[in-house]
Amino acid sequence: MGRMYSKGKGISRRCLPYRKAPPSWVQISTNDLVDQMVKLAKKGATPSQIGVLLRDSHGIPQVKGITGSKILRILKVKGVAPTIPEDLYHLIKKAVNIRKHIEKFRQDKDGKFRLILVESRIHRLARYYRRVKSLPPTWRYQSKKADTLIA
Repeated sequence: MGRMYSKGKGISRRCLPYRKAPPSWVQISTNDLVDQMVKLAKKGATPSQIGVLLRDSHGIPQVKGITGSKILRILKVKGVAPTIPEDLYHLIKKAVNIRKHIEKFRQDKDGKFRLILVESRIHRLARYYRRVKSLPPTWRYQSKKADTLIA
């Protein structure tokens, strides 16, 4: 399957180890790990940032192997999950930055075109998240109010 807005047809993806048990060097308990994730989430870290921090500073390769469930599911149970999904948040942030750039440089035709592409991706992703009920059915992306979503 080709990409939406580029020429690539790659099938590159991550390859997780088959073994589900945590490695022998991981000595942290499930409750300590969950408490640490909740603490990081309250500081404002996204689920992927939490995973990177745990991997790099604590040597935890996969949270699911230790706790039995993924980071975002744990955060949802604890009530500290982000209100809008992370990929949608980053697309909105990109659109706000492009819009800010276009206000400064009005003649940037390529920037206007890229903004159209990013906003169409936002609408497509929002439609998916409304369908799977991650977003409320009345949620709409409005470019005028987008900077309040990422603030």
